[in-house]
Amino acid sequence: MPETVKRQFSVYLPVELIRRVKHASVDADESLSSFVERVLEDYLRPGSGQ
Repeated sequence: MPETVKRQFSVYLPVELIRRVKHASVDADESLSSFVERVLEDYLRPGSGQ
């Protein structure tokens, strides 16, 4: 399967939210990038109730 091309994307977030996201990625045993990608994909998935 071909690998998806990825690009850096900078956003500004509150310091406390950054801390929580970093801890959540460690707890999930995922890289920060993989964790954020998965969470955003889940949130944006049709039918997710959002």
